[in-house]
Amino acid sequence: MPSYIPIEVTVIEDDGFHLMIAVEVNGLPARMLLDTGASRSVFDLERISRFFTSSRPDFEANEKLSTGLGTRDMQSQALYLKELKIGELRIRKYPAVVLDMSHVNLSYSELDLPPIDGVIGSDILMKYGAVINYGKMVIRINKRRVQLRSVPKDKANPGNHIHEEGSS
Repeated sequence: MPSYIPIEVTVIEDDGFHLMIAVEVNGLPARMLLDTGASRSVFDLERISRFFTSSRPDFEANEKLSTGLGTRDMQSQALYLKELKIGELRIRKYPAVVLDMSHVNLSYSELDLPPIDGVIGSDILMKYGAVINYGKMVIRINKRRVQLRSVPKDKANPGNHIHEEGSS
């Protein structure tokens, strides 16, 4: 049975929108930006420690440089979350990427918007068959991984796996 999570629409400067969802990280509420164009889900370096109440986060060096969020080649770190919960979906021992997202949260602050804890990206959205329904402003996500069909790189089309529905 899939889970349906309400989407909060955040208006950005009168002509743009960001989609937010509420999740739980290690049992605590988190505010996440929904980004179908992000290849990976990431968490903010400055905000991640609040999800580790009994100990400090155990960061590991991540040799890969991350690209996105308005910059190129950002240093990132990695750690394991005890649990990431999105609706009824529970991902235990989630290997999280942690980046400095202060520039994103500074922009939000300048617009009088609350900060975000991170970004839910295509690594989760594709694995769990996410479907965004813009008419109802919900995201449907499966509790179990879905079988992804293999697409040759020369034929890859980002629209093959993530579906966006209208108001049906």
